[in-house]
Amino acid sequence: MGEVFAGRYELVDPIGRGGVGAVWRAWDHRRRRYVAAKVLQQSDAHSLLRFVREQALRIDHPHVLAPASWAADDDKVLFTMDLVAGGSLVHLIGDYGPLPPAFVCTLLDQLLSGLAAVHAEGVVHRDIKPANLLLEATGTARPRLRLSDFGIAMRLGEARLTETNLVVGTPGYLAPEQMMGAEPDFPADLFAVGLVALYLLEGAKPDSKALIQYFAEHGTPGAPKGVPEPLWQVVAMLLQPDPQARFRTATGARKALAAAVELLPEPGPDDELIEIFDQVGPLPTGFAPEGPLKRASGVDTGSTPSRGTGLETGASTGTGTGTTAGVGAGTNGADSVLLDPRQDVVSQPSAPTPAPTPTPTPMSDTGSFHLPPPQIPHVLPSPQPRAEPSTASYTAQVPLVPPTAPPFPQHRGRRARRRPGPPARVAIPVLLLALACYAVGFWALTRV
Repeated sequence: MGEVFAGRYELVDPIGRGGVGAVWRAWDHRRRRYVAAKVLQQSDAHSLLRFVREQALRIDHPHVLAPASWAADDDKVLFTMDLVAGGSLVHLIGDYGPLPPAFVCTLLDQLLSGLAAVHAEGVVHRDIKPANLLLEATGTARPRLRLSDFGIAMRLGEARLTETNLVVGTPGYLAPEQMMGAEPDFPADLFAVGLVALYLLEGAKPDSKALIQYFAEHGTPGAPKGVPEPLWQVVAMLLQPDPQARFRTATGARKALAAAVELLPEPGPDDELIEIFDQVGPLPTGFAPEGPLKRASGVDTGSTPSRGTGLETGASTGTGTGTTAGVGAGTNGADSVLLDPRQDVVSQPSAPTPAPTPTPTPMSDTGSFHLPPPQIPHVLPSPQPRAEPSTASYTAQVPLVPPTAPPFPQHRGRRARRRPGPPARVAIPVLLLALACYAVGFWALTRV
């Protein structure tokens, strides 16, 4: 039996290697299915930060292979994704060589569709190449491409993990501005798409340096042999050395490709039929399509699907809550590492703080925690029952009135009672004297 990771994932056999770790086929004991698990065994902070960034990406698109859940166990961390068994475009070219233009257009359309979804999230992939473009094992049916490996992807404006003068990517698939140290941007990904298109049409890795030099000295070259002119016009615009001369968005490139497909000739009966085989291989001894034949030690028997641990597709952060630490918090709380995908930090779990009640804080489906309502001190000796306890703690309380103070209406009535004026026998003579003075003054003014 294979090694059980975080009480949930049983590693079956290695199937590849990514930018920051090995890729395994693993059995998910909770979801009861095989998944691909990328395991990071390096403990240096630089690789761990890249790992955190990659597993934090959540893009739900049929042509994007983004991480679905993550786990941490002792000194190792992993994240899982769908198991794509058809291999990469490298396998496909190795089997067939140059591909028919119509088939290439189908793959390019799917790649641009997935890339548009990635760019819509403000993410630059930075490592588009045939090895990172995986295929479902669809046989002779319509192919299905998945854009994978976001190990060096970054959001626009995000802090870089490398020096500004250090170029990150795969040689041969870098845009000219990347080689000059420019900030990552969407047109650089589109340049790599053009190189992938040329790779599929010619069946060999293009010489990007010679291609860039030819464009700079002679302008756009003619269409290579066997490449229809309408399709070449789209590919050539993707390959322009000047990023301002390329398509500005993946959606724009996809629209131009759709217009070019309308001008392509219909596939003939003699065209080779492309079949995408299962490249993963048979399961090792002890494993069946329905899962392991024997239960391995270390599997968390107390976890249930309704109490998810880690991250599922489209979710955000979360940690395990089963009988053990579970996925996302490791099998041993003292040795596990908590990964926060919302920021580039790695923190050790702190010791649990005693709670006033034994009931644990419930966790929502998205992995976030419900905060308990703030406690209001009891001022009245016998408070009245509240009608809505869920919102009462966030509602303004009625101000308390001291028992010795008079009610508000009495206070207004007392202010209305004023001190009485002089008696009538005094007020009337004074008023008459004032009128006489007023009359004399007015008469004197008229005489002037």
